[in-house]
Order: sequence, then structure tokens, then C-alpha cells
Amino acid sequence: MMSESKTRIFSLGDSALTVEFGSSISTGLNKRAIALSDFFRQNPFPGFVESVPAYASTTIFFDIWTVRKSFPEFSSAFDAVKHLADQAIDSKSRPKAESNPSIEIPFHFDAKSALDLDFVAKHAGISTRDVIEIFTNVTYRVFMLGFLPGFSYMGEVDERIATPRKDSPRLCVPKGSIAIAGKQAGIYSLESPGGWQILGRTDVEMFKPDQASPSLLKPGDKIRFVTKLSD
Repeated sequence: MMSESKTRIFSLGDSALTVEFGSSISTGLNKRAIALSDFFRQNPFPGFVESVPAYASTTIFFDIWTVRKSFPEFSSAFDAVKHLADQAIDSKSRPKAESNPSIEIPFHFDAKSALDLDFVAKHAGISTRDVIEIFTNVTYRVFMLGFLPGFSYMGEVDERIATPRKDSPRLCVPKGSIAIAGKQAGIYSLESPGGWQILGRTDVEMFKPDQASPSLLKPGDKIRFVTKLSD
């Protein structure tokens, strides 16, 4: 794991700016990223489009022409948004205490659902039952969403069962598959190619595009996986 570093701000194309708080998987850094993203969503500036938190960074998307028109004292839209980001980091986007309860996600781990359970058990040198017990004994944090709409990157998987990605990704991973890759866990919100190790599958709909909030989970949520007997 890489060490934390000083905050830096850099351009991500013509109409986006990234604030990077560090380079490690860290709850503290993730809280800062979420707090900054929440601040701009709640206090949008003229030209603000969207803010997206990741593991240890926040990317702010903006409309160049609106920002330039609204902040003529700056030589570029980037400089204007960077100034706003600096101000927010200094005084307005402190992480808040998280009190949200854990969300339970029931899942099946029968042979049709747990496509890589045997492989993970063999890699760890333990039984499949032990893998499931270790996996469900952790409260996972949703660090970010990405890859697919509603796909949640969670952590951290117990090092006893942490297993690398597959050497050759599957062309089709079933929707609802619960998988691990190294110390990350995730839920495939849609059917998709993918290379993570699949431990089971949930019937919970992770992504509903017709809803006001399409993704069931959001960064900062706490997740508990609970086993469910197959029908």
C-alpha cells in the first residue's frame, strides 16, 4: 500500500479538476474526499456540473464558459475552480462523523452463484465454509462507485482470503455477483465482463435507472453481507 501524501490539485482534461488527498486506501482520506464532494453538491458554484469522490480524491466537473464568465478575475476556468477548491479544503469541507447504520446485503453461495469460491478457498488454504465465514465477519465501507453504474468498490477484505484478480477475465459476469479482488470487494450491479473472484450472488437490485437515486449504495455506506439459503 502506498503512503499518504500531500494534497495536490491537477487538471483532468479541459473541464474537470481533481483534488488528490493521498494515494492509499484509507478511511480517513476517503472521508475527506466525500466531504469535499458533498460540499460542492450542496454549495454549487456557477458552472458546477458534478463532483465525484473516489478512494482518496474528488473530481469536480464544470462548464468552462460559465466559470470564465462568472469569475473573470482568474486567467482560466481551472484557476477559478482551483481557488474554490482550496477555500473549501481549508475551511468548509471537514469530514463529518458517520453514524449511518450498516446495510445488510443477503446473498447465495451455492455452486451456480459462487463461481470462484473453490478457487479462493484453495488459494487461502482453507475450506469454502471458512471463506464465507471470514468474508461475512467484516463490515465493509463503500469507498466509491465506478466501472459500472452502481458498482460499489468496498474494503477491506480480510487478508486471509484476499485473492488477486483472475488472469483472464470472464466475458460475462452475472448481475448481482459479489466478488473480491485483492483486498477490495464489490457487487456487479449489471451483467458485465469482469475479472474479480466471485463468492456469491445477491438478488438485491443495486442499480435502478428510473429512480431519483439510481444507485442503492453510495460512498461512505457500511455494508454487511449475510448468507441466504437458496430457494
